[in-house]
Amino acid sequence: MVIESEPDLTVNTKSYLFYFEVLSISIFTLEYLIRSWFSIKQKKNYNITFFGIIDLLSILPFFFSTALGFDGRFVRIFRLFRVSRILKLGKFSKSFELLGDGIYNVKRELYITFFIAFIMLFFSASGIYYLENPEQPKAFSSITESFWWAVSSLTGVGFEEIFPQTFGGKLFGTFISLIGIGVVAVPTGIVSASFVEILEEEKNKK
Repeated sequence: MVIESEPDLTVNTKSYLFYFEVLSISIFTLEYLIRSWFSIKQKKNYNITFFGIIDLLSILPFFFSTALGFDGRFVRIFRLFRVSRILKLGKFSKSFELLGDGIYNVKRELYITFFIAFIMLFFSASGIYYLENPEQPKAFSSITESFWWAVSSLTGVGFEEIFPQTFGGKLFGTFISLIGIGVVAVPTGIVSASFVEILEEEKNKK
């Protein structure tokens, strides 16, 4: 997929890549069918597991683009999900399993945190729109367009092309940037604390 993105590929190279793609998809499809078959015999539904869905998403784009004849380069990005299979390797699998348990244990707190973050996002977009729209009607043409600025400010990314120019807008932007530190830090802290707690429980069991 990386090589396919190069614009100056020769016809022969594109042909080799296509044949390699067909071979890869054939192997992945065969693997998926075998896993599905054995999961049925063992009374385990592999198709609805996380990795089962990932495997399906990684092979479907090829068949859709080939059968329907459309440019499937965009949907091929789903193949990157197969990289997640590395999470099944040894210690990584156990670590991510514990992390998943940690997130599950604090899901209620995370729901509340994300709800507050959405409220702050709406407040930020609305505030900057009313403060900057008279001065920059194109950059902040509506509240929905201002959401891009709100997201970048709350997450600390920032847009160089879009920034407040009025005194009120700059003051408001500074306030939102400071609030954004908490918006990112709070859920991170919640998950980290839960993860540490689970690790302590695992150590006590041993």
